[in-house]
Amino acid sequence: MIENKALEDISQAQQERLFHIDFKLRFLGAVNRNDLVRRFGIKAAAATRDISLYKELAPKNLIYDTKAKTYIEADQFKPLFDYQGSQALSALCYGLGDDHVSGSMSLVTAESPTPLSFPFSWPNLDVLAKITKAIHQKKALKIDYRSLSSGLSQREIVPFALVDNGLRWHVRAFDRKRERFTDFVINRIAKPKLLKTEITKSETKEGDIQWNRIVEMHIVPHPNLKHPETIETEYGMVNGMLKIQVRAAVAGYVLRHWNIDCSERHILTGPENHLWLQNRQTLYGVENLVIAPGYQDETITDDMER
Repeated sequence: MIENKALEDISQAQQERLFHIDFKLRFLGAVNRNDLVRRFGIKAAAATRDISLYKELAPKNLIYDTKAKTYIEADQFKPLFDYQGSQALSALCYGLGDDHVSGSMSLVTAESPTPLSFPFSWPNLDVLAKITKAIHQKKALKIDYRSLSSGLSQREIVPFALVDNGLRWHVRAFDRKRERFTDFVINRIAKPKLLKTEITKSETKEGDIQWNRIVEMHIVPHPNLKHPETIETEYGMVNGMLKIQVRAAVAGYVLRHWNIDCSERHILTGPENHLWLQNRQTLYGVENLVIAPGYQDETITDDMER
């Protein structure tokens, strides 16, 4: 982190631009003048001065790639700024800018069925940075991974999206060991290393059927409720129903987070069961339903990396 005395002669506006450079280097692995020009609406000459100042403050953080005509993260990179987990994830998922000029484009593909608000579930930022660089640069990762089923093992994964399940963050990736797409809990990943191995089309998100399939769920007040109109009002239902569309890959997370009873005969009667999935058949073929409340089917397999 920059010492306060080093910032005394730097304006707040320029500090914001330095932060932008630092952030993109750490989490995307590259930054150039055009990034600053587009984000802040400054001239190219001013962007050059900002990068030069950053180089003075952290000469070992970046090197110039003459072929790509961009600055890339150096091996000795150490962030100039401190980041809160929520701040980093918000920027990655919804964009670095908070104004109408820059818009709210995410920096990497991310799916967030619900906001994350628990500090203990924020990912380790150094691990997260490797993952987001792999996503942005379309590279594979070698990782150490701990699962409940197989303990500690080494994996090669091809990540392409972050997923917030409401309780913790996962990375959606192709698992080369098991030859399938699955979710990895980010806080169970250690020693991530970018690989230069070739990525096939079948390992990218285009090959992930569960990710690309959109499921429409018809949510209604639970039939056991005495006053269903209360729930209709709370959720802004139209004609007694709420229709939502989600990726099949995150359907189980949504159902669990909102305690939506997925049983065919709406058998769940707990005080938290206010909602019922009316069109249960829409879940046919969805793979992560082992966590969906009330959904029981002998054909279900747990496709998540536990």
